[in-house]
Amino acid sequence: MKFKEFCNKKFVKIIWRVFLYGFAIFGFGVFGAWAIYELGLTNNNGLIDKNTRYLAKVSEIEEQNNNSNQFLFRTEDYIKLVTLGKMYPHNAYLIINGLRNAKNDKQLTQMLAACELYIKDNKNYKQMMENADKVYGRASVKDNGINAIPWMNTPEWQALKESIVKDSAAIMKAAAITGVEPRMIVGCLVGEQIRLFNSKREMFKKYLGPVKVLSVQSQFSFGVNGIKDFTAAQVERNLKDTQSPFYMGKKYENILDYPSGVNDSIRIKRLVNYHDHTYSYIYTGCIIHQTRNQWKKAGYDISNRPDILFTLFNVGFSQSIPKANPECGGSHITVDDHVYTFGAIGFDFYFSGELSDVFPYWDNRFID
Repeated sequence: MKFKEFCNKKFVKIIWRVFLYGFAIFGFGVFGAWAIYELGLTNNNGLIDKNTRYLAKVSEIEEQNNNSNQFLFRTEDYIKLVTLGKMYPHNAYLIINGLRNAKNDKQLTQMLAACELYIKDNKNYKQMMENADKVYGRASVKDNGINAIPWMNTPEWQALKESIVKDSAAIMKAAAITGVEPRMIVGCLVGEQIRLFNSKREMFKKYLGPVKVLSVQSQFSFGVNGIKDFTAAQVERNLKDTQSPFYMGKKYENILDYPSGVNDSIRIKRLVNYHDHTYSYIYTGCIIHQTRNQWKKAGYDISNRPDILFTLFNVGFSQSIPKANPECGGSHITVDDHVYTFGAIGFDFYFSGELSDVFPYWDNRFID
């Protein structure tokens, strides 16, 4: 069979066309691939995450927290953390461990929000959060005026708060002079006034109840804080004696100087001043500061033990013996059939948050 006749056969023509078209398509594909590559059409610019706006908000949370009420953020955050721990304890553990390693909780809101991205629509989680918010949330906190600390529900305390606020300028001045947190001075004042008005009810009826005036003692003990004369005299000596374990430092040596030498009568007048209680608070601040210095020099720093400092203020220098494991105590004070100690009442006030708008907490309780 001749070649020409072979090529004219039908099946040969079909095979040829398939080959020709296939080659053409292949060539076009190669050219197209080259063109796509050269034009940069194969570059992968990535996808935009569907949650990009949420992620951006999470990143902005820290700045929002810094410019708003951080306490409310933290309260809600810890409610969320507890709720998260019920359903996903491993994630809660990781967050807590992260905060522990960071040594602060600034990232807490963001860490929770990042985790919530995947569970915020979980019905069980949403229900648990709603239940928690009803019990602990911001909306449920309504002040009913009832205090968990029994003696703070008495009429004496309600009246005493007003009288203390009236003296706030004198207390702040004494605190600045003695280098003691004002709230520490007020803790001693609260203990003494509560003790006084509950042991002598007629004094409450006469002074604190109707006119909101602090009681000033003028026999045996003196002033609004009931400081004894010999205790005040020792405070003055401690200020000058550089060898004394109670010595506060050169900065404080002259804060109780007399115009012309030591004068016992002037000392009493300073304490028994019905119109200005500043000196009562200065002596109080000195007692607290000097006692703390004594213990610190002995190797027992009780700067962060207000209960012990209030106790030692109450029992006096003679019973201030530095030791390990000191105990809170002092005078027994009965209020509405509940028995408290002087140190415990001061402690209750100090950490209660009462009057913190007037007497806020300092980062350090003493200025050395």
